[in-house]
Amino acid sequence: MFALLLRRLLTAIPTLLCVILASFILMRLAPGGPFDGERPLDPLTRTALQSAYGLDRPIHEQMALYVGHLLTGDFGPSLIYRDFTVTQLIAQGLPISLTLGGLALIFALVGGVVLGLYAAVRAGGWVDEATMLTATLLTAFPTFVTGPLLALIFGLWIGWLPVSGLGDGSIAHLVLPVIALALPIMGAVAKLMRASLATILTQDHIRTARARGIAPPIILIRHAMRPALVPVASYIGPAAAGLLTGAVIVETVFALPGLGRYFVQGALNRDYPLVLGVVTLYAALIILFNLVADLIYGWLDPRMRG
Repeated sequence: MFALLLRRLLTAIPTLLCVILASFILMRLAPGGPFDGERPLDPLTRTALQSAYGLDRPIHEQMALYVGHLLTGDFGPSLIYRDFTVTQLIAQGLPISLTLGGLALIFALVGGVVLGLYAAVRAGGWVDEATMLTATLLTAFPTFVTGPLLALIFGLWIGWLPVSGLGDGSIAHLVLPVIALALPIMGAVAKLMRASLATILTQDHIRTARARGIAPPIILIRHAMRPALVPVASYIGPAAAGLLTGAVIVETVFALPGLGRYFVQGALNRDYPLVLGVVTLYAALIILFNLVADLIYGWLDPRMRG
């Protein structure tokens, strides 16, 4: 297990550095700038602002300074939210985004595993087909469709749940965003779980356990569930990436003050430090989630530990 962890760490650092450099270059190549507004600034003011934020330096010097500041944990000042640093904005939005993503991941994994198990033990029947059709539909609909749809039905038409902001901080404000974010991941997990478990239930050691008279629930728990969860564990990393990217849309749809809102506003206003800070943080989180997924995969499948 230690060898697996060391290999993943050796690839994680160069990967994160490549993401930072690529994002930095792409942001600088994008048309427009942080000081391009409806009313253009006079040349002296523009020059002073560019000099104050170091935007008048060659791009390689800007990149070196940015990476150097990152090593000290400094994401730089925000060019749009002038009263805040990027670190302060991230500190405000990150807990909300992590709460939303964490709840969505738990809901998607539990719901997907249950649906997949329910379909696998009834493989070939109408229940199996109906469950897999539902899982396919869940996977097919993106969050920018399911989010407004859920808000329209359960928020505006029926009036059961709030559809905007955090209000008084009650959990009710997170129900619709969590469901909208989790549904596509739940569908994918259900399909993986069903395919894996249905295959394992036809193997010889399962037949032997049935011939010995072991109860079906014990067979599922002791002999089938662990190997069936291997594909699900390998999907945790991509699922976490999907939740992070999907959270940008969901937070915008439901007006949640998470990182997604700052990322969208920063991208629209060419706030270079803010966008780069959010991208860097997202990339680090995705790498971390993939590392955790690899460790879980290694625990479920000992052949991966070498």
